Amino acid sequence: MKELDSFYLNKVEPNKSCLLALRAIILNTDKHISEVKKYGMPCFCYKQKMFCYLWTDKKTLEPYILFVEGKHLNHPKLEAGTRSRMKIFKINPTEDLPINTIHLLLNKALNLYKNGTIII
Repeated sequence: MKELDSFYLNKVEPNKSCLLALRAIILNTDKHISEVKKYGMPCFCYKQKMFCYLWTDKKTLEPYILFVEGKHLNHPKLEAGTRSRMKIFKINPTEDLPINTIHLLLNKALNLYKNGTIII
């Protein structure tokens, strides 16, 4: 079993299913997205450049997508907190995934790389 697979499979439900679904959505967004492990968490890269991460909140234990270049993204559901560069999108694992919002955010973030805002 790959080390990345164990990250997902060692989670308890409903987070396990939620994170696995998010993984599939992210990987299927573009053929140039790949997955590696960085800082102990799944990192998704676009053409080898860090794009987003999956992680869980320390207090609530709920999953979120962390957008590396979140400072360039504006959406009411994105939170910067104390971060200057990154923003997160929290996911409630007990509800249906907000697929349209996830796709919108992933595509907005990808466009930063594709249009040259973020140099690859």
